[in-house]
Amino acid sequence: MREAAGAALATGVDQFVSAFTLRRSKRSRAQSRTERLDHGERIAALETLAERHRAPRFETTPDVFFGRAGEAGPWLRAPVRQLRRGGRVVDVHWESGYEPLAEEQDVLAKLSSVKENAFAHARLYLHPTPRPTAILVHGYLGGAYPVEERAWPVRWLFDQLGLDLALVVLPYHGPRRGGRRPLLPASDPRITLEGFRQAVWDIISLRRALSARGAPAVGIMGMSLGGYTTSLALTADADLAFGVPFIPLASIADFAREGGRLTGTPAEQDAQHLAIERAHAPVSPFSRRPLVAPEAIHVVAARSDRITPPSHARRLAHHFDADMTTFYGGHLLQLGRRDAFRAIAKKLASRGLLSRPPAP
Repeated sequence: MREAAGAALATGVDQFVSAFTLRRSKRSRAQSRTERLDHGERIAALETLAERHRAPRFETTPDVFFGRAGEAGPWLRAPVRQLRRGGRVVDVHWESGYEPLAEEQDVLAKLSSVKENAFAHARLYLHPTPRPTAILVHGYLGGAYPVEERAWPVRWLFDQLGLDLALVVLPYHGPRRGGRRPLLPASDPRITLEGFRQAVWDIISLRRALSARGAPAVGIMGMSLGGYTTSLALTADADLAFGVPFIPLASIADFAREGGRLTGTPAEQDAQHLAIERAHAPVSPFSRRPLVAPEAIHVVAARSDRITPPSHARRLAHHFDADMTTFYGGHLLQLGRRDAFRAIAKKLASRGLLSRPPAP
């Protein structure tokens, strides 16, 4: 009874927030050239992008498509606070060094207009000596450290499991957004493609820097939009020790359909869905081969999630041939997620990645 009531409440919270977001997007359509297109115009525009994205530079190997990211640095450090037993929290930022693939001047101008995005940011939680490390990736509109420290069980991961942690900020979010709505994801697939390329570039740079610092293993966990980014990173960086897409977004086309963004008859909506999938193919986890072993990946879904429903997690678990855990709460009100994190801890322990065994 208690679980059913909690699930209903979690569903209601997700539906309320989702409806609010959709109302905002409808108001913005008057200013959005992409959203104003009719069915024929939309299909033509998406197919043009899909054809362009089939060019060799978009379909090439991960180290070429995502770029041969170097080690992040030099880091600019800002101490935040001391932790018990000699631990510490440090904010770092560094010049991203990312270069777009886009050649269109309108895309380049929009990307470069957000000056703050030229620098990548992360908050590090460090033990006195380097430990296996989890890079934590936030969701859409996230990236504010005080919020993310509550969205993630930071203290449990750090104190109980003994992990070092790195809260990384996605492009155009948090201190990188420049006071405007994030450009990732965007209604224009060209912008979205560049945003995810930069996200993976920055994550690989951070992973390499953490490894160079002495971390014996570095993996990645991401929620929602961060779950999508996590899934993409698992197809781009073979040196990630583990991956946890948590209540993940899996398909931009599925999200558009679930959010009522597709228009016209059912057949027209199916055509738009397919065209959106094709236009985003270069940065779709489903278009790229996983580089991390299935047994090192664990997918988590929320049964009452109405923002990224469990179907997204199931698609990713199937793609990665990975284990999946479901908890009864929702996307925002994550009731019951403790069991999911215990399952994650068991997975990490089975890989020899925990200095302290998880509590039973």
